[in-house]
Amino acid sequence: MDKSYVSHLECSISGKQYEANKVHGLSDAGRPLLVKYDLQKLKKEVSRDDISNSKVDGLWRYFPLLPVADPKNRITLGETITPLIQLDRSVNYNNKDKGCVLVKDEGRLPTGSFKARGLCMAVSMAKQFKLDHLAIPTNGNAGAAMAAYATHAGIKSTVFCPDDTPDINVREIQSLGADTYLVNGLINDCGKIVGEGKDKVGWFDVSTLKEPYRIEGKKTMGLELAEQLNWELPDVIFYPTGGGTGLIGMWKAFLELKELGWIRGKLPRMVAVQANGCAPIVKAWESGEEHAPLWENAFTKAAGIRVPVAVGDFLIIRAVRESNGFAMSVSDKDIMEARDRVSAVDGCFLCPEGAATLTAYEKAITSELITRDEKVILFNCATGLKYPLPKVLNQLDKDKNINYEQFI
Repeated sequence: MDKSYVSHLECSISGKQYEANKVHGLSDAGRPLLVKYDLQKLKKEVSRDDISNSKVDGLWRYFPLLPVADPKNRITLGETITPLIQLDRSVNYNNKDKGCVLVKDEGRLPTGSFKARGLCMAVSMAKQFKLDHLAIPTNGNAGAAMAAYATHAGIKSTVFCPDDTPDINVREIQSLGADTYLVNGLINDCGKIVGEGKDKVGWFDVSTLKEPYRIEGKKTMGLELAEQLNWELPDVIFYPTGGGTGLIGMWKAFLELKELGWIRGKLPRMVAVQANGCAPIVKAWESGEEHAPLWENAFTKAAGIRVPVAVGDFLIIRAVRESNGFAMSVSDKDIMEARDRVSAVDGCFLCPEGAATLTAYEKAITSELITRDEKVILFNCATGLKYPLPKVLNQLDKDKNINYEQFI
């Protein structure tokens, strides 16, 4: 089974085909390239049971549906199958409700976020192509993942962060071996520096959707979710959406699984969740547009979804429309309230971006966009430990009499 089923790459907007075994960035049309597989051949040679019986615990168990054929190029830092955690207390149910709300906790992956999936694949392909210098703009987690995998692969990495990126993220990136720079702007400003440096420095641009393989890594969220649910997908998926690679990747995975005949029933509705202070996809969705213009003065405490403009905007909107889903924005106030509530009553430590999906779920229930009897997946994209947390204010003086009644 150690072989590649990749047939070619394809421009996501023009359909033009590109050779698979060459280094590519964007297509000639300036749009993302999508990896295409010979699914009919794969279907004859690989079964669903081959995947389920794999002894590999992590995303590489799906390698027939991934682009890295040679095991020596498959970089790993010990990825694992991320758990599904049911929210029993922070979500209100009636006795008659038959649905459930499950959190897929991506914070269990290396470097504590789902960015490990995409960067694992991108760096593995960089190794396959013998690239020696990678660069990326980041709001934090993508930079940390790239730094970790690049360092593990022996590849130089350079990372550019907005200067208000959470400090723990910036320190993590630098500690993991990347040359790390703070930029007085947003992630798109950092992306401009990376783009302009391609010819001047010679690095390869690993920005979201500006190379073909991060999406293949993120695709494993959909493959993994299908296997975890016994190849029967949920009704609705709420996904925190910045660049949107994961939402696009999951939808790609579901379509591939459907063509292979590996999944049963209907496909889930995909919901793109953004923050009120940075919601270009939501605005385009509500306006019936396919492309989302630059969002001016973007701001949100959920740093990972503060992406003012996305090169794959039309792919996000296309997946939402094809799935009969929707796009929704929520307030920072509600995001932080949801984060604190879920951790306090369900013991599930969401990051702000993950908490945004719960807030959107509750808003969708109120708006009657979904019902409580549906099975819903919320994606928590990173561990909450990577973000600023409330201070502990309670103190005790060991040298004074302690009033134990206060603990009752």
